[in-house]
Amino acid sequence: MLEIKNLCVSIEDKQILKGMNLKINDGEVHALMGPNGSGKSTLSYVLSGKEGYEIVSGSIHYNGRDLLNLDVDERANEGIFLAFQYPMEIPGVQTSFFLKTAINAKRKYQGLDEIDALEFAKLIKSKAGDLDISPEMLKRDLNVNYSGGEKKKQEILQMSLLDPSMAILDETDSGLDIDALRIVSEGVNKLRTPNNAFLVITHYQRLLNYIKPDFVHIIADGKIVKSGDFSLALELEEKGYDEISKSA
Repeated sequence: MLEIKNLCVSIEDKQILKGMNLKINDGEVHALMGPNGSGKSTLSYVLSGKEGYEIVSGSIHYNGRDLLNLDVDERANEGIFLAFQYPMEIPGVQTSFFLKTAINAKRKYQGLDEIDALEFAKLIKSKAGDLDISPEMLKRDLNVNYSGGEKKKQEILQMSLLDPSMAILDETDSGLDIDALRIVSEGVNKLRTPNNAFLVITHYQRLLNYIKPDFVHIIADGKIVKSGDFSLALELEEKGYDEISKSA
C-alpha cells in the first residue's frame, strides 16, 4: 500500500529526514517511535501533503501511484488520513456540518451523490455512540473549548466516517487520560480491516498496549534505525531511546 524509499526532507534549509525507508502492506499496523526532533511528525506532514517541506530525494508510492504528485485534497480523497497531535479549532463551524461536508467532498470525488440527510443522521449517531460522543457535542463548534480527549475522539470519529485506507495517527495518545485512551484505541481497533493500514506515531509504549502493532520501528536522527515486532516497544520502554539507538 505505502512504500517510502530513501526519503530525505528539509524544512527551512534544515534536513530532518535523512534516508527514510518504510513499507506498509494492506492490513498492517506499524508503530513509529522516537524522541522529540527525530522526524516523526515531519514524516506525517509529508505524507499528508503539508506545504513548506522540501523533498530533497527519495520517493513515496501509495497504491502504485506517486504520492508526491498528488495535492492535499487528492491524497485525502484517495484515502490518506492524518489524525493531528493538536487538532485545529474552527470557530463558527458546527461539528456535524463539518463532518457532513467532509463526507460529501469524498463522495463527489468518487462520483457519488451527496449523502441523504436521514442516512447521515443514522450514520453519525452510530459512529459517535461508539466513541461516547454525545449528540450535544456534535452541535458545538469544531474542537472549540474541547478537552484534549474530546478533540482526539473527534479525530477518530472523522476517521471512522471517512473510512480511509491509510490512516496516520500522529501522537494520538498525547494528552489523553486512561479512559479516553481506551475509548480512542477501541475506536481505532474497530476500523482495522484486511484492506486498510495504520501508521501509529507515538513516544510511549502505553498506546501500543491497546493498539497492538504488527511492526515497530525506532526512528532517530531522521531515519529508521531498528525494526521489530511488539517486543521492541517493550524493550524500548525498558532501555530507552539512547541505548537502543546506540546499539543499532
